[in-house]
Amino acid sequence: MTSSDTTYGTNPDTGPDTRPHTRPGDDNGDGNGNGGRAPSSPFRHSEIDRDAAPQFVLPLVVRIEKAAPPARTDALETAARAVLVLLSDERATAPDGAWTEAVRSWQDARIRKVVRRARGAEWRRAEALPGITLTGRAADGAGSAAEVRVFPPVPLDGWPKELAKLQVSGTDLDDPGPPPAPDLTAPVLWLNPEVTMSAGKAMAQAGHGAQLAWWELDDAARAAWRAAGFPLSVRTPSAERWARLVASGLPVVRDAGYTEIAPGSCTVVADHPALRGRG
Repeated sequence: MTSSDTTYGTNPDTGPDTRPHTRPGDDNGDGNGNGGRAPSSPFRHSEIDRDAAPQFVLPLVVRIEKAAPPARTDALETAARAVLVLLSDERATAPDGAWTEAVRSWQDARIRKVVRRARGAEWRRAEALPGITLTGRAADGAGSAAEVRVFPPVPLDGWPKELAKLQVSGTDLDDPGPPPAPDLTAPVLWLNPEVTMSAGKAMAQAGHGAQLAWWELDDAARAAWRAAGFPLSVRTPSAERWARLVASGLPVVRDAGYTEIAPGSCTVVADHPALRGRG
């Protein structure tokens, strides 16, 4: 699979700024936010140069056993929820949390995500490292529910050996049939219908979209989403609906073009009910 990155436009001390709300991505994808972000947004554009800051990456590992791989949509949705669970975990948010410094350093630079695959003993070794495993929901006719483990950010060139050995390509996931219509009372991460992405690329992009929505929400909306277990859907709209979504004022993910797709490509619109109608 691949890696990814993100960009936004709000100073948490002064509120939304007037710069274009875009930010280039990394290998898997990139997040890009539109104003109105919650005051607790980690971005401090006036204070730091993201490219000059030490670069970190958020590792995600998806379990793919040969005999029963997960459905593609389940893997995408589980990866997105995994990112949200890590962002809201006390180990990443408390002043003295075990992961707080790593998460802060990661957010101060480019928001890179890398998705790798594991099976058998590889997966067991990955599970032995500090992190969080989320399990999805097997669709009718699918092999297994998706399992995705998210780890605290690591330096770009400082991967644990157990994760560095895992493959980042060669993962082909399919859905057994068209996914059902999404629940529009819950967040939906809409994928660009005109961009083709591998499962790993799309998982990272979905994670970016979830992260953008999280940063745009106020504390009450975040708490409600977390208490509900981070319900969300990942779906592909029609071309006409996609055009309306991109112009709606919702957070948009743009890719840096390091892998698979052209730089600046819009890949995901993060459609959270609390963020609708802002454009």
